[in-house]
Amino acid sequence: MDMNGEERIAAPRDVVWAALNDPDILRQCIPGCQSLEMTSPTELTASVKIKIGPVSASFSGNVTLSNINAPESYTISGEGKGGIAGFAKGGADVVLTEDGDETILAYEAKAEIGGKLAQLGSRLVGSSAKKLAQQFFADFSAVVTERSAAG
Repeated sequence: MDMNGEERIAAPRDVVWAALNDPDILRQCIPGCQSLEMTSPTELTASVKIKIGPVSASFSGNVTLSNINAPESYTISGEGKGGIAGFAKGGADVVLTEDGDETILAYEAKAEIGGKLAQLGSRLVGSSAKKLAQQFFADFSAVVTERSAAG
């Protein structure tokens, strides 16, 4: 399953970059995020609870940042296990482009699922994944814009 999109953020690129690397900000923005801890400068552990169709699941897993080209781009990838619900893994290439005082965040993401979630059908899972991604980027944009305006 592939997803891509763009979000215009009313903040300078260095502010957006710092936020993309701040576990406290990411925790606020990831739908259903229970915990997100930095275990090294490029690794995090996460716990997320989501509901897709009739299946509710808590996933725990690891997130890795790679191909880091600060403050322009990186690749974020992760893998989570949700017990009987199955597993999810995926990644996204994130690119930040300066546009005056604003930043355009573009992403290309790929996701793979297995187990009970995969049995729900690709249309339901795909639309849910797109909604979750859009919610994350909208929330991220709001938090970063607010912080940039305040500080």
